[in-house]
Amino acid sequence: MKNLTNKVAVITGAASGIGQALALALAKEGCHLALSDLDSDGLKATKEQLNQYPITVTTAIVNVADKEAMHQWASQVAKDHKKIHLVFNNAGVAMGGTVAETTYEDYQWILDINLWGVVYGTKAFLPYLKQTGESAHIINISSVFGLFSQPTQSGYNMSKFAVRGFTESLRQELDLDEGRVSATCVHPGGIKTNIARNAKMAKSIENLTGDASAEQMRNKFESFFLTTPEQAAQAILHGVKKNKRRVLIGPDARVLDIMQRLLPGKYQTLVCQSFKWASA
Repeated sequence: MKNLTNKVAVITGAASGIGQALALALAKEGCHLALSDLDSDGLKATKEQLNQYPITVTTAIVNVADKEAMHQWASQVAKDHKKIHLVFNNAGVAMGGTVAETTYEDYQWILDINLWGVVYGTKAFLPYLKQTGESAHIINISSVFGLFSQPTQSGYNMSKFAVRGFTESLRQELDLDEGRVSATCVHPGGIKTNIARNAKMAKSIENLTGDASAEQMRNKFESFFLTTPEQAAQAILHGVKKNKRRVLIGPDARVLDIMQRLLPGKYQTLVCQSFKWASA
């Protein structure tokens, strides 16, 4: 898919961050948009920024963790836009806490959004992508933490590793199908969004980090964010146009990917040492 003009793109989590940046980048290329989020004010703000472009924009308040709601939205988008070419399963949340203290309910919460939201988005829209008769693409947002694990991130790691496995399997099936639909898995490093600021941070983090509070850890973590949402959006669209299987975003993502490849077991020791330094 080299030209995005007059294509139709679906984006979840479009009220802020990468989702909002993707909407603006696609609009600049003349792509029509179907946007969703639970943040009605943020979604309205995104749409207002899109008014300057001669494109069709529809919005919906949708919980990606709700299977029926996602399928109903897919059906509505197909009615509103007639064709669907791109689906960006971008909505996600973050959570910090030790395995020992994280509740089953918290694990369920993050998996419902980060994993099942991607599964529902893929399965709900895939039939419509296949019906376009044109090149179409599913883009699932994983994370560098879908390649590389870190203490206190078991829930986030679990959800993002699962998105990676799901998307890589999907891409292979689409390749074997020899149709016109493809898939890309995206692994952002530290992006300057509000995901860390809005993350659930359990008290158990402080038990692991000694004197550092969860808020101090959050602030230090955010200080390492190197890439803007706009840069991330451009990297993702470049990957889609090149039909890449995997897109790494940011120098931190590339470094951590190399470290995991070269030191698949020993990198964990280095992470523990870095974690101790960060919490000092």
